[in-house]
Amino acid sequence: MRIDIATLFPDMCETVLNESIVGRARRAKKIELHCHQIRDYSTDKHRRVDDTPYGGGMGMVMQAEPIYRCFLSVTESFPEKPYTIYMSPKGTVFTQQKAVELSRMENIFIICGHYEGVDQRVIDKIVDEEISIGDYVLTGGELPALVLTDAVARMCEGVLSSDECFREESHFSGLLEYPHYTRPEVWEGEKVPDVLLTGHHKNIEEYRHNEAVRITKERRPDLLNNLENNHN
Repeated sequence: MRIDIATLFPDMCETVLNESIVGRARRAKKIELHCHQIRDYSTDKHRRVDDTPYGGGMGMVMQAEPIYRCFLSVTESFPEKPYTIYMSPKGTVFTQQKAVELSRMENIFIICGHYEGVDQRVIDKIVDEEISIGDYVLTGGELPALVLTDAVARMCEGVLSSDECFREESHFSGLLEYPHYTRPEVWEGEKVPDVLLTGHHKNIEEYRHNEAVRITKERRPDLLNNLENNHN
C-alpha cells in the first residue's frame, strides 16, 4: 500500500511517520509513505498558497492550483487515480470500520487543509471523501492525516506481527477491548484475575469476551446497540 500526504508541514509528518511500528514498517518497505510540500507547487515567487476569501470573512483560504498541481505531479505515474481524502471537520467521522476499508486500497492521497480551509473547487475536482477524526476543530489537517495513516497502516500486511494484534482490539469487533495484565502477579495489593493464570484457553476467551461486553455496556452502550442491529 502507498499513502501520499499533501501538506504545508511535511517535516512534522515525517517526524511522526518515522517512529515506532509504522516507522519500522516503512523502513522494511511493508508500506510506502510519502509527504509532499504543497508550497513546492506554487507559481507565486514567494511560494504563497493562500488568499483572501471571496465574499469576505476572517482568515485565508488555501488556493486550488497548488494542491491540484501537487496531486497531478505525484499521481501522474499511477495506473489509476488514488482514493483521495480531504481531512475536514465537515467530513464523516473516522471509525475502525473505515480504517479497515481503507487498508484494502492500493493508493490513498490525503490533503491537509490549513487556515480557513481549501478552495471548494479542488475538493469537487479530485476528492472522493472528506473525513474528520472528531467533532472539534484543529489548526490544520496534519494531525488528523497522521491519525488516519497510523490506523490504516497498522492493518496492512506485515506491519504488525499478526492479524491477532488488531482483531481483538477495541472497535474492530464492535466491542471495546477487554483489560490486559502483565507481571508482577500482585501489584499494590491487586492480583491478576485467577482465570488468566489457569492456562485454560476456552475459559480465558470467555472471560475476555464477557469483560469486553461489560466494558462496552458501561462506556459505549451505543456500540452494543449497533452490534445487535447489524446481527438482526
